[in-house]
Amino acid sequence: MPQTLAPPDSAPAPAGPVAGRSPVPGAAPDPQLRELAARHGLEISGARPPLPEYTRRLWSRRHFIGSFATARLTALYTTARLGQLWQVMTPLFNAGVYYLIFGVLLHTNRGIANFIPFLCTGIFIFTFTQSTVLAGTRAVSGSLGLVRALHFPRACLPIAYTLIQLQQLVFSMGVLAAIVLICGVPLTWHWLLMVPVLLLQSVFNTGLAMIMARIGARTTDTAQLMPFILRTWMYISGVFYNLSVFTQSAPQAIAVALNANPALIYIDLMRYALIDTVHAKSLPPHVWPLALGWAVLSGVVGYVFFWKAEEEYGRG
Repeated sequence: MPQTLAPPDSAPAPAGPVAGRSPVPGAAPDPQLRELAARHGLEISGARPPLPEYTRRLWSRRHFIGSFATARLTALYTTARLGQLWQVMTPLFNAGVYYLIFGVLLHTNRGIANFIPFLCTGIFIFTFTQSTVLAGTRAVSGSLGLVRALHFPRACLPIAYTLIQLQQLVFSMGVLAAIVLICGVPLTWHWLLMVPVLLLQSVFNTGLAMIMARIGARTTDTAQLMPFILRTWMYISGVFYNLSVFTQSAPQAIAVALNANPALIYIDLMRYALIDTVHAKSLPPHVWPLALGWAVLSGVVGYVFFWKAEEEYGRG
């Protein structure tokens, strides 16, 4: 007689847990499966690698970072009729507005030689930091499609957005140099100091961008709050006036805090590089060590802070 098959629901239950499945939800994976995956070089998808390995992967994506930044910068002005001329015109319009308000109406130019180069330098350098922070805040939250579709070190995004702002600043620095020369300021060897100043500020800005990228990815309302914080930071950074006039009569603790302001540090160093009437004695105390310290602190803290949440970006 033909053998009768037992119905599916009468099949005996497996003696142990099904391979690849934990008997208790949320429990640790099967050790045998973990060993099997390690033997074949498999790893958890999207897991955060150790910091040295993460850095190696990030370096291998350096060409992607450059291409991404260039493409974003090109697309930024494609809908405007004047195109990339706005990279030059925007800082010029800002300088004109601020000169009208602070130079003509509020007379903050009193006692400041070469006020127009002084003002334009402050605006251009602070705008670099301001724009980088705003772009970094939206670096991850504004690129969720890319984050969820492709696997790459997420730090590529805030670094690329910092590079975009640096490219824009390079265009602006050409305009700034022309303004300085037109105003009668001579070309000196101090102009070479622009290179280390921009390098240190770029590292500082990159760290800030990574800090804000992680915060902005978790709390999207941060992007709405940052313009108010940055505007306050701008007013205490000596962009429109000589801050040393106020720190001389301020209490010691306040004077030290204002002079250690990183935005003020990089602005004053760039003014020292470009304007011959800005002398070393007018700079904040220990200005170069402070510039280096802020760059290293921001870069290292920002990088580690961002890496710590690598597994969280694009989820939820």
